[in-house]
Amino acid sequence: MRVKLYQPKTRIVAMTVLAVAAFAVAPLAQVQSAAALNNSVNTLKITPVRSDIEIKPGASKVVKTTVTNLTDQSVTVRPVENDFIAGDENGTPALILDANKYAPTHSLKRFMAPLEDVTIPAKKAKTVSVKITVPSKAQAGGYFGAVRFEPSTLGDGGQVNLSASAASIILLTVPGNLVEKLDLTNFDVRQNDKAGWLFNNSKNIDVLARFENKGNVQAAPFGKVSVKQGDKVVYAADFNQGNPRDMVLPDYARRWEIPLNKLGSFGHFTVSATFTYGTKNQTIDVTKSFWIIPVWVMIAALVLIVLIIVIIGVIWYRLAHRHNSQKHRRR
Repeated sequence: MRVKLYQPKTRIVAMTVLAVAAFAVAPLAQVQSAAALNNSVNTLKITPVRSDIEIKPGASKVVKTTVTNLTDQSVTVRPVENDFIAGDENGTPALILDANKYAPTHSLKRFMAPLEDVTIPAKKAKTVSVKITVPSKAQAGGYFGAVRFEPSTLGDGGQVNLSASAASIILLTVPGNLVEKLDLTNFDVRQNDKAGWLFNNSKNIDVLARFENKGNVQAAPFGKVSVKQGDKVVYAADFNQGNPRDMVLPDYARRWEIPLNKLGSFGHFTVSATFTYGTKNQTIDVTKSFWIIPVWVMIAALVLIVLIIVIIGVIWYRLAHRHNSQKHRRR
């Protein structure tokens, strides 16, 4: 997954950052540098790619990240601490690269102690400890940032043309007056990205679920989505049940696309979902109906309707003609 690079009112650095986003499930991130000395490939492996921690106001905690050098030479790695914001509604964080800039809200970088460069021997790993100290007057809520690792020099002293880095995401919760509030703003049945209620086949049908986080702490909605045809459940799927679960950051929105499979080729369907989130297991229930009617069924139904209208017209005409004939005979 690509991480966008964000720099308010400054030029965006031309560098590709690959990492698993704050909401991703994969166990590690691996990034390859496009250029290194002697045409070698500079590769770092970072684990974990996401850390979820809780620190009380006035307390500190150390977050440990393991950086593995997969090359045949030693490499010096520069740890860089960045805030990030939501780059889009698909869970892609946008790193704020300017060293003098912070996220407008929920900045974790302000709590992170500076880090020194680390030299990692070939095919070896080292642990980098990030100390996070929460001020005693810090407001309760969610804070988020990243530790980015840049391969700056190789063991022979040559400079690497930096074109990539790898990041480890940190999500912090400061306990206290937490506001957990998710709004489900969209629950649309779609086919090929177009919302509707009538489809002519069951291919590429999904549900778009969009949540807005109106609280002050990150939230991870999860649950189950099921589809019924009449009283029969024809399809069911878990939603966001991975470990760790994908998050919706405070003050931002996130959307998920949930495929609906095994629906059959014809009928009336009802898709239902129950989403749960927060420490108090708050729930959101939603239901939506749609039809799948093949084109040939629509054509046949139209022909049948036309035929019925014609038959009714003929019968009405004959009855009217007979009535007029009988009336004329009486005269």
